[in-house]
Amino acid sequence: MNKVRLGIIGIGQQGSFYTALLTGKHVRQSGMPMEKQNFDNLELGAFCETNPDIVAKLKEMFPEIPVYTNYIEMLDSGQVDAIVTTVPHYLHPQIGIEALKRDIHVLLEKPAGVYTKQVQEIIDVSKTKPEITFAVYFNQRMNPLYRKLKEIIDNGEIGNIRRTNWIITTWYRPQAYYNMSAWRATWEGEGGGVLVNQAPHQIDLLQWLCGMPKKVYAKCKYGYMRDIVVEDEVTALFDYGNGATGVFVTCTHDLIGTDRLEILGDKGKIVVEDSKIATVTRLLKTEQEVNKETTSLEQVFKLMMGSSSATDMMNKEIIEFPNAWGMQHADILRDFSSNIINKTPLVAPGSDGINGVRVANAIHLSSWLDKEIDIDFDENFFLEKLNEKIAEEKNNKK
Repeated sequence: MNKVRLGIIGIGQQGSFYTALLTGKHVRQSGMPMEKQNFDNLELGAFCETNPDIVAKLKEMFPEIPVYTNYIEMLDSGQVDAIVTTVPHYLHPQIGIEALKRDIHVLLEKPAGVYTKQVQEIIDVSKTKPEITFAVYFNQRMNPLYRKLKEIIDNGEIGNIRRTNWIITTWYRPQAYYNMSAWRATWEGEGGGVLVNQAPHQIDLLQWLCGMPKKVYAKCKYGYMRDIVVEDEVTALFDYGNGATGVFVTCTHDLIGTDRLEILGDKGKIVVEDSKIATVTRLLKTEQEVNKETTSLEQVFKLMMGSSSATDMMNKEIIEFPNAWGMQHADILRDFSSNIINKTPLVAPGSDGINGVRVANAIHLSSWLDKEIDIDFDENFFLEKLNEKIAEEKNNKK
């Protein structure tokens, strides 16, 4: 195989965007702008879409590319070697499993699923197909800034993590956004709000950089500033089980918006602004060593008065990468196809997809029960509670 033939399942906003990456043509006028990118190992193989108007447009724009209205027919057509799922979240694992069964490579859009039990199902199937590539579309892992920070943390340059804090409220969505699609911001159609739609990238990055929490306590507001039934504001507290804690705040109604990540270690600190610029402060000695060696009154006052910024105790590094929007999406496609062709390691293997879903599920469950939740919660119990939300939503529509 010289080129991977990619089938795009679902030509909504995201599917149209990926089409533009591969062809330079935008199917939806309201789609995100992007110029055609060069891919050594990837080409467009087929479309799958159920909307008759979009189907007609695809056939007009791409007469040489097959268009299917049933994804099973696409998978059985012999026209695709791999697929990407740009469909409602509940369908990601289901479609992925059917593809894997047919030895077709799978790239799941985020999130990998709505609840951990269904994500585990596709992970289990993928384990029986080790020769087939299974990845998840965590494009922010391709951001060179976060890749560099992961290297710094993994190398122990800021020591043992003591605290994490991410305020990510740049996901502004007006009511019109939710009104455009009936499945959005519903328990039955989407499985949640900001936690499953906008914030999965940051939830994934936080656990990728700093590890999984052991316990979660959260307060979510449902339909707080929008006419929706799911969460549009979240404040979550993480307990990492070793004394370290974390705070995660996100919402979709902050018109000004903040994107600020802080990671404090016992030998340094990382502060990231707008996912573009990071200040990395490295202590020459751990905080424990400084504390132990500080014995005189003079030393105490020196530290208390802020003189600890002296170069004899620490150094600072500014790391900045221009965040060229959309490039990370293309890079995930390159990473995915390179793994298929050349067996290069995946940046975002599909098995990682369950971690962010587990954190989001724990946040929801904590909010519903108003108590701290162990990260290894009862998956059947969570699904039972989610189904209750879906049933309540249906009853209210009657």
